[in-house]
Amino acid sequence: MNATAPVRRLTVLYDAECSLCAFLRDWLLRQPKLVPLELVPAGSEEARRRFPGLDHGATLDEITVVGDAGQVYRGPAAWIVTLWALREHRPLAHRLSTPSGARLAKGAVLAAAKWRGAQWNRGQRGAAQWGEAQWGGRVYRRADGWAYEPDVGWTYTAPGCADGTCAPHRAPGR
Repeated sequence: MNATAPVRRLTVLYDAECSLCAFLRDWLLRQPKLVPLELVPAGSEEARRRFPGLDHGATLDEITVVGDAGQVYRGPAAWIVTLWALREHRPLAHRLSTPSGARLAKGAVLAAAKWRGAQWNRGQRGAAQWGEAQWGGRVYRRADGWAYEPDVGWTYTAPGCADGTCAPHRAPGR
């Protein structure tokens, strides 16, 4: 990677099963951009094909943005570079890139992570309470092949078995 290469395009990897992440994806799509953004579900086949060197499990846990020259941004830096790409939010991105602004950005990322965790934990308490969570009753999929479906619980589909040719496994102890 060339650290001095200009950024001409960014790919934002987001958790497609997270209602907050989906909301932010939709918000990003509506914003006027100075740098084009591509939004790709984290852990998806497309993400794995485009970025084989990434830890795709980690991309589901923390926002990850990839620049067109191979730059990788995670956590607060990913949010800042995403705001930098937006016409109306570039000044905010510059303020957040200062030492004091970085603390604020980190706090915002931690708050979002805490909210996501609360929604996930609320959903794990049982199928009856799952519907109360903000996940909308959808399947929660992880990049490592595990998925939680409100109707059946935890299942595992090995990578490469997404077409249904392999039988899913039940999570041990779940």
